Amino acid sequence: MRTVFLFLLVAFPALDFGSACEEARKKRDLLVRTKRRWVLSTIELEEEMIVNYPYFISKMYNDKIQGKDFRFEITGEAVTEGYLTINENTGEVFVLKSIDREKYPCFHVIFNVYDTDTNQKIDKELAFDVEVKDINDNPPRFTKFPKTFTVNESQAEGYLGVQVVAQDIDEKNTKNSTFNITVIKQTPPEPKIQAKWIDERTVHLSFTGCFDYEKAKDYKITLEAKDHGTPPLSSTAVISLSVGDTNTHMPEFKKKEFQTEVHEMKLYKDVFRFPVEDKDTPNTDGWRAKFFFISGNEERIFKVETDPKTNEGIFSIVKEKNYENTTMVELKIGVENIEPFTKCVNGKLIKQDGKLYRPDSISVTITMIDDNDPPVFQPPKADVYEKEESEPGRVLFTPKVYDPDSSSFRFELVDDPANWVSIDEKTGEIRAIKKMDRESPFVDADNVYKVVIAAIDDGKPPAKSFCNVSIHLRDINDHKPQLVNNSLILCGNKNNKVMIPVQDLDAEPYSGPFSFYFDDEEDKKHWELDPAYGQQGGLVSLKPLPYGNYSIPLRMQDQQNNEGHETLEVVVCDCAEKNTCRSKLALSTKLGGPGFGLIIVGILLFLILLLTFLCNSGREPLKELKDEGNQTLIKYNQEGGVSACNAEPVLSSPKTVPDGIKQTSITRRFEMAPEFYHNEEMYRSELNMMRSMNFQHQKESYRTQEGRSMYSSLASNRMSSYRNKSMDRYSSVRSDLRSDYNLTGQVERKMAVIAEADARDKAVDRPFIYNFEGQGSKCGSLDKLSLSNLGDNLQFLDDLGPKFKTLADICQ
Repeated sequence: MRTVFLFLLVAFPALDFGSACEEARKKRDLLVRTKRRWVLSTIELEEEMIVNYPYFISKMYNDKIQGKDFRFEITGEAVTEGYLTINENTGEVFVLKSIDREKYPCFHVIFNVYDTDTNQKIDKELAFDVEVKDINDNPPRFTKFPKTFTVNESQAEGYLGVQVVAQDIDEKNTKNSTFNITVIKQTPPEPKIQAKWIDERTVHLSFTGCFDYEKAKDYKITLEAKDHGTPPLSSTAVISLSVGDTNTHMPEFKKKEFQTEVHEMKLYKDVFRFPVEDKDTPNTDGWRAKFFFISGNEERIFKVETDPKTNEGIFSIVKEKNYENTTMVELKIGVENIEPFTKCVNGKLIKQDGKLYRPDSISVTITMIDDNDPPVFQPPKADVYEKEESEPGRVLFTPKVYDPDSSSFRFELVDDPANWVSIDEKTGEIRAIKKMDRESPFVDADNVYKVVIAAIDDGKPPAKSFCNVSIHLRDINDHKPQLVNNSLILCGNKNNKVMIPVQDLDAEPYSGPFSFYFDDEEDKKHWELDPAYGQQGGLVSLKPLPYGNYSIPLRMQDQQNNEGHETLEVVVCDCAEKNTCRSKLALSTKLGGPGFGLIIVGILLFLILLLTFLCNSGREPLKELKDEGNQTLIKYNQEGGVSACNAEPVLSSPKTVPDGIKQTSITRRFEMAPEFYHNEEMYRSELNMMRSMNFQHQKESYRTQEGRSMYSSLASNRMSSYRNKSMDRYSSVRSDLRSDYNLTGQVERKMAVIAEADARDKAVDRPFIYNFEGQGSKCGSLDKLSLSNLGDNLQFLDDLGPKFKTLADICQ
């Protein structure tokens, strides 16, 4: 009886099991009450209860606590979150605050009883559930819906493409969580928009009727979600809908007729421009015009394109056509938009069907003027087959030409890059005038030589047409095998073989593979050909060879035994990484101190020579001595008192004077005789002679080209310059004559005297007028003096007597 009583006390507050905790209990094993065991139960609470807290909800007992000091304890989420508590002494369970079922729909609570003395469990633990009963405290809310969207006015009635999702977080499958979604307001009201269910949470919007962009461009749609609870709760959402403009107006031509004249067989662009007008939104597919031919363009000769900027139609002639006579062409052209036409009429959407709304159209008249048609080649392209290197003179091709407008025409050669053919102006025969070489650069890779000819009629203006003649050249064996490279490198430090590339300009079967042979049998002692047959040969050295150059005559044969003979130059050397001969290292030396000293001394000597050259460069160049055999009449201004006859003073001339002292001419090129030496006695004798005769006599020895020495006196050319100078000048001259090495100074002084004489007397090659010298001397002529008995002995000049001594004293 006691056990049943305790069970009733515990289980009475929770006779009805909740659904929230039922799922949790299924996850745990069901505990069955046995003797001295806790009783499992479920306590049900209403969410958001409006009571005084703490609020008593149940009381716990245990039959093993009699006679013991004990305490009760509960644990779980409800305790830690502060919703439930228990009186340790009495076992009374209290709820401390209101519970939100949407947050905590169920609590799982564990009970224990402890001995206060030992703090040990008196009995095994027991668990029970606290389920929170739902109330309608949450309205359904919209979780997914577009705030704005756009629909075209050409949209057909039905689904708008908009989905709306709502949710009520109250307990599932109850009236509190069941709701409806409806459109409670729409501005403007037409077309009618509804919400249709897809599932228990989702609806989509649809409409009946049609949109008109000109009437309404924007709509406001208010949706309501309302549950079935008591009392019912609801929420709303507003969606903004924009209407997009589409093709609701047909384009119209601004002008209905067009006319023009053109010449046949010519292409024209932008013949006409067709302006149109469209009331739809610019730069949209409902505004952009699309032109099409209704009739007259069956051969697709004409074309109309749309200007993307102006929306005009551009009319062009894109295909040539030959009209026999002047012809008038009638065309009919229509216009429509890229986007199909639609119209909302009386709440119904009407599409273009060709009955109610037809595209606008225009008429175009074109007069095609018949021109002189060119001759027509039949066929326009010709193929001719010829063997290369054939003898010239053969007729290669004769064209066939038809001209509908004229029976007279001529031919001309338009393109013949190699000048191999000629053409007959009357018949058009193409004849070879040179041998044709298939390997010529004017022949393409397909062995074709192309020639272009033209036929020209006699119309006004003349018309011309062209024909392409392709001459296919057949190959012959007219080329011999030859080396691609006459010089090869054999790396002696790497291998003993080098490949020999060979080429033959002929094609199969007149080219490779080739056979290779030595032209000199001696080469077989050092070399071997391996391979000796193929597109290229291989040259192998039989033994190591000294580095150097080797010439190897080779003989090469093609498949038809046409031989080529060439000499292969092989360089055997020490190679680097890329099979190139290493360059020889240059010899290097290291200069020491003496070496640098010699370099510096050499530089200084070079600078000295350079300065000397620069200093002397300003002087007059050395002229060749000219001793022209001039004769000078010597004028004696003072002869002393011992002479009875005083000669009247006369002007002397440096030019040749009759009865003067003759001078021996010398050669232009001269040089000082190496055997010429001066001595003091010779100078003394010359000085005495100058003093006695008032005559300066300078001896110089010259070696002529014949090796003979010639003497010449410089006194006759210098006398006019020395007359008014002091004897210091003569001392200077004497000192210069004593120097064997101052030839340059002597030549310069002589040239100065010659220059003074030339300045006085400019006439060289004309008769010379002498100055008047008086009535004549009372003394006898010098011609009466005979010096032939003296011979070549000039010692008598050493002492010329007192008269000359007096003269010499005066001059000194």
